[in-house]
Amino acid sequence: MASTSGTVTMATNDTRSWAISFIAVVLAMMTMQMSSLGFAPLLPDIQKTFGMSYSQLGTFTGVYGLVAIVLSIPAGILAKRYGEKSVLAIGLFVLTLGLLALSIAHTYIGALSSRVLWIVGYRFAFIAVMTAVALTVPPRFKGQAMGIIGAMAAAASVIGAPFGTSIGGAFGWRHGIMAFAAASFLGMLVLLIFYRSAPEGANGGADLHGHGSLPTAGGKTASIFAAFKNPIVWTIPLLGLTNVGGFAATFFVPSVIRSEFHLDAAAGAYIISISYLVAIVVNPICGYLTDRFDRWLVLASLVALMVPGGLAMMSHNLYVFQVATATLVSLGLAVTNQLYPTVAELMRGRDVGPLMGITALGGGLFGYLGPQALGWLRDWSGGFNAGWYAVTGSAAFVLGLILYLKHYHDQRVADQTPRDNPL
Repeated sequence: MASTSGTVTMATNDTRSWAISFIAVVLAMMTMQMSSLGFAPLLPDIQKTFGMSYSQLGTFTGVYGLVAIVLSIPAGILAKRYGEKSVLAIGLFVLTLGLLALSIAHTYIGALSSRVLWIVGYRFAFIAVMTAVALTVPPRFKGQAMGIIGAMAAAASVIGAPFGTSIGGAFGWRHGIMAFAAASFLGMLVLLIFYRSAPEGANGGADLHGHGSLPTAGGKTASIFAAFKNPIVWTIPLLGLTNVGGFAATFFVPSVIRSEFHLDAAAGAYIISISYLVAIVVNPICGYLTDRFDRWLVLASLVALMVPGGLAMMSHNLYVFQVATATLVSLGLAVTNQLYPTVAELMRGRDVGPLMGITALGGGLFGYLGPQALGWLRDWSGGFNAGWYAVTGSAAFVLGLILYLKHYHDQRVADQTPRDNPL
């Protein structure tokens, strides 16, 4: 009887430990996400202060994608080498410094350099967040955990805009940026106090639903670059095409609303806001489904829904267009978040860090190139339909790739499952 009680106590303590660490990660993620999109309403004042042209403003905002392309994989390697807690804390600190530097900058070059520093910190912190969730949360809860991460990221974006705008309106945009810096610094303190790093090899192996991670060659990691030796890993960045539809809807809906439906910018903002509110609800639901059923099949089903969603963007019915926009934005975010725990099944232990970096590389790459390509298609064709066809084709391609990776994963699991000796 005493033994049973001791087991229950240990299980309770373990649950409490990872839950506290997860909450700390969520809070840290929200503080950095508030500034990521929440600073957008301050951009007109920032542009006016530094006399930016629209091309300079595009460079100022678009540096996010360029930094993601360059630093995603190095961030994953550092998370493996030094631990996710250290990389996340340092990332938040660098992000804070970048925001503070922007708040006191006096030239465009100074502002752009500050923005780069800010996004460098954000990228390292983002990869560390995904690694922390993959390593800390038990396999049976990873989908729900990532659903919560996605919902809270969307909520932080919704909170961040009025937060920065209210302070900026009262005291000027520089104080609004300073407020974002204070929030990220607070998130770093919460992380340092409450987060506990997972031990080596934590959450490896299969869970109750057959979700498991595959060991590297020889059952151990040879070096910090071991994860990159598997050719299948280099197909993972292509999964970044998943959210091209979401990015396209976010950036092009205002123009479509104006040119196709002859409505004002407020109508476009309303449709986008509703789409992100839908994403807050959809993310946890998708997380629950990936924990309850086969992760790969759930992802494939969600991406399959994005195919008709892309086609519906060409509708001339406003209500159909609104539903299609909400579908692409909410499912794009949900699938992107669920990619991390799903792809993590392909590796074990600290090799998850580089894998998170490779996954994020795809998101950054197509987050930058996707809108550029869609803009080119708009200029080339004179309409938006070519872009929506491209979005639909991207979703169909990702669907095929997910099914291929599922086949690869299942085959590896079958090959490594011990078989009964008939003798």
